[in-house]
Amino acid sequence: MVQQVQEVAQTGDNSGQDLVLSHVTKRFSDFVAVDDLSLTIPAGSFFALLGPSGCGKTTTLRMVAGLEQPSSGTISIGGRDVTSLPSHQREVNTVFQSYALFPHMSILDNVSFGLKRRRVRNPDAMAKEALEMVELGHLAARKPVQLSGGQQQRVALARALVNRPAVLLLDEPLGALDMKLRRQMQVELKAIQTDVGLTFIHVTHDQEEAMTMADTVAVMNKGRVEQMGDPRELYELPRTAFVANFLGKSNLMRGPITEDLGDAVAVDVSGVRVVLPKSRSAAHAGSAVVGVRPEKMRILDIDDAAYSPTANQLVGRVVDASFTGIITEYIVDVPGVGMVGTFSQNLGQRPAAPGERVRLLWEPEFSFGLPGDEEPAEGTDAV
Repeated sequence: MVQQVQEVAQTGDNSGQDLVLSHVTKRFSDFVAVDDLSLTIPAGSFFALLGPSGCGKTTTLRMVAGLEQPSSGTISIGGRDVTSLPSHQREVNTVFQSYALFPHMSILDNVSFGLKRRRVRNPDAMAKEALEMVELGHLAARKPVQLSGGQQQRVALARALVNRPAVLLLDEPLGALDMKLRRQMQVELKAIQTDVGLTFIHVTHDQEEAMTMADTVAVMNKGRVEQMGDPRELYELPRTAFVANFLGKSNLMRGPITEDLGDAVAVDVSGVRVVLPKSRSAAHAGSAVVGVRPEKMRILDIDDAAYSPTANQLVGRVVDASFTGIITEYIVDVPGVGMVGTFSQNLGQRPAAPGERVRLLWEPEFSFGLPGDEEPAEGTDAV
């Protein structure tokens, strides 16, 4: 199958076709949708633009596709400035959430349509190879209405790949699928991208989707990139409250830095001494917003014999306990801090009940520190 993929997608060398956005801004009247955005996306990478509705990710994708014109800035592919080129003159194809298949055409004709319009030789043979690549060759004679949502999504992907683009744009392509099929397609899309070696740019608001598939994730907010990196780096060491809250769940607590411990600092969080490594903190003096992911915490009964004194401990009362099968999610009201969330694996222990007093413990190396002026609620529904 890899050989077929390379024949379909790599005839014509697209190596070295880095996508570069330089100081790109897009205004709609008085509204700035994309604000001075600069990105370099290496050829052959799987890149995700992640963010909430209205953050500018889809507008960015449309400018790369040539469907919107930047108000300022430039876009280049492989060193060629394409800023002013219409979409059909760019080495770019887009897979939309709606799939946009022609209902009256067969699956084979849908995939070969663009090739025939461009008078490419052997369009049906190339289309058949593309369908084999997405494992739908046996359905070439069917109409779109006869296929499932996941199959239609694969047809749309084959139709885009058969045109041998330098960059493939994916605009929320899995949004219409149910959860089980979406997870399956995430794995398949990543496998196809790895096989063909093309640049995939995936726009999504789904954090799990971006982290599952992308080599690099850019988290967008208010027209700008808040932070960019590999998924593990963004999750384990967010640099802003927005990234910490949008990419998963975080407990964020503000306090003054009271001690310099050499390679660590101590923060006073409502009378509780919280220690974190300097290498994981953006602030080493003044104040900081300390963060810890819920799954990094342990929850213990207030009188648990396994408890041993530690700097990073909070005491509070359970407000809610939600059993989800694999884990139980607790919400604990900690005086002076507020509501703190933690997850506990269901390993047969007695669960804590609402109203019980408990301890929340975590190791210093699981903490991360944000600048003290960060708003802890940024990126949550509370803002």
